[in-house]
Amino acid sequence: MTQSPYLEIGCINTLLIDRYTTPGIYLLAEDGSDVLLPNQYFKESMKIGDLLDVFVYTDSEDRIVSTTLTPKAMKDQFGFFEVVDVTKIGAFVDWGLPKDLFVPKALQKQPFAVGEKKLLRVIQDELTPRLVGTQKIGKYLEIRPKGLFHNCAVEILVYEETPLGFKAIVNDRYNGLIYRNEVFESLHVGDKRTAYVKNIRTDGNLDISLTKLGSERKKDAAQNVLSLIKENGGSMPYNYKSDAELITKAFGLSKKAFKASLTELADKNLIEIKETGIYLK
Repeated sequence: MTQSPYLEIGCINTLLIDRYTTPGIYLLAEDGSDVLLPNQYFKESMKIGDLLDVFVYTDSEDRIVSTTLTPKAMKDQFGFFEVVDVTKIGAFVDWGLPKDLFVPKALQKQPFAVGEKKLLRVIQDELTPRLVGTQKIGKYLEIRPKGLFHNCAVEILVYEETPLGFKAIVNDRYNGLIYRNEVFESLHVGDKRTAYVKNIRTDGNLDISLTKLGSERKKDAAQNVLSLIKENGGSMPYNYKSDAELITKAFGLSKKAFKASLTELADKNLIEIKETGIYLK
């Protein structure tokens, strides 16, 4: 592990365990700055001189502290957060740490209500070390994707369902869309997963696929079908004539992709297709 030369608020830092104190362990960065890891995160396996991965942020009194917990999103990342409290100056959302994330009223697009889930970006306050959430995400989304290409893997966060499909944040930097007629598996707002670039549109937004495209996609689909047959004792009650909806539920594939997979597996003499179903050879 490489130790960070200085403390980076809102990120995972790899720091040296320096000394034990009454309130907790002090961790040291290469530049000599230190940060407290409170006693609640102490484990007996932690020894002076060891390197430790911690998340650095500020406590309720804006003191810089660390934790061995990982929040739902770090600085410059997007996440879906549940609103747990609303005050006159802003709202608080649960981001997986004991101290809730504050969302100032000035950074809200509409009033928050307890129990709602909001898409937010975690940013650092302009005047203090404090991390806050913002609902005004437009300026953080780039419109000219860099380093992306057809069929490359990306990380997505689904944030809205529309009649056309599912909108998603791509790699915490871009806006993407997964078309509804190309979704053959369970997908919900708030889901995070690996997906693939289908098309980079002229407006800078991305068309996204949940599965690999072209020959790689066909190869993966056939392998998944074969694995499911094996997991189900060597046979399953499906064939070319099976209902498309049942196929999607069982295999997460369109009927066209399923039939292509059966043909590929049969051509390789791995399965036998009968009126009663598909069987391993």
